[in-house]
Amino acid sequence: MKYIIVLGDGMADEPCAELGGLTPIEAADTPAMDELVRRGRSGLLATVPEGFAPGSEIAHLSLLGYDLPTVFEGRGSLEAASMGIDIAPDEMALRCNLICITPDGVIKNHSAGHISSEEASELIQALNEKLGDSRATFFPGVSYRHLLKIRNADKRLVCTPPHDVPGTPAADVMVRPECPEAAETAEYINDLILRSQQVLVNHPVNLRRIAEGKDPANSIWPWSPGYKPAMATMAELFGIRKGVVISAVDLIMGIGVYAGLKPVWVEGATGLYDTNYEGKLQAALQALRDGADFVFLHIEASDEAGHEGDAGLKKLTVENLDHRILGPLLAELDKSGEKVAVALLPDHPTPCRIKTHTSDPVPFVIWRPGDSPDDVTVYSEKAAAGGCFGLLEGDRFIKEFLR
Repeated sequence: MKYIIVLGDGMADEPCAELGGLTPIEAADTPAMDELVRRGRSGLLATVPEGFAPGSEIAHLSLLGYDLPTVFEGRGSLEAASMGIDIAPDEMALRCNLICITPDGVIKNHSAGHISSEEASELIQALNEKLGDSRATFFPGVSYRHLLKIRNADKRLVCTPPHDVPGTPAADVMVRPECPEAAETAEYINDLILRSQQVLVNHPVNLRRIAEGKDPANSIWPWSPGYKPAMATMAELFGIRKGVVISAVDLIMGIGVYAGLKPVWVEGATGLYDTNYEGKLQAALQALRDGADFVFLHIEASDEAGHEGDAGLKKLTVENLDHRILGPLLAELDKSGEKVAVALLPDHPTPCRIKTHTSDPVPFVIWRPGDSPDDVTVYSEKAAAGGCFGLLEGDRFIKEFLR
């Protein structure tokens, strides 16, 4: 048996007034998702353990069966693995967003208007030239997602994810120490934030963006600090011989690297609604043909639509996943006759109403050829609650899927 997980990041939601009181999943046209449900078995999965914030890093590690208190070392360290950046024993890594702050000091958005990777790379280079030194180094990533490494730093910090606080004065959510020993590190990072604004304010990239009516990337925002994690691979945990991870997001690729999965980058994969759905599907199918026994196919678009608060766009991203990935995937598997188990789920909800993640359980379906289906016939948050799995927690999902 081979295995493929199709994950629609942030796809779960709550009823949206603009969709007639339906969630984006309920409002979307999803024939392939419903067909998968009729073939398989459904349930709800709690992906965010008590005491953890509902970030994608937490949810993904959890659904893949990892014990969070043991392995979690922050988002930055995971993304570093995807970028091929080593973390030395005396270094701390942080995700470093390029964000947009309004003239009156309010965080407008977490993505600088979804700045392009090319523009962002110029800005990160400028930051490294002006602010980088023997202690701090900036590394360019994709779009607004970048990496900051700091030597001799204390990770015991309160760092607010910028996607959680649009509309909040930046001064109210600056880095705070959790203990006296971390005070110097907090002060150092806050100073970097303020100095970055001086570097970025009149940079030619931002001046062009303003002239074009776009949001400037006028501040960095470091968050999710941690050291290099110690994670067992999925081969060690579950006997996966050859696995791949397909995503447009450094975080997911980094988790895959630590989990022993081969990262597969797809041209035109943007992490947004305009991503290369067909290319990502073909990469997944090719991996199966090439002998992979586990494929993790991650689609980010729904999460970004949720952060934008755009229910109509989120509905479209659900339909794109259904029509352009899941439908053709099922057709190809039926044609080939190869035994491949398929799971579909989000990592966490990203409700359009609040534009950020929540810890609510997410709907999942598992289809293993040969297993008898349960009575659920449509894919949705409500319907999955009536599935035979009920509510799963911890590593129960991945163990059920890979059994």
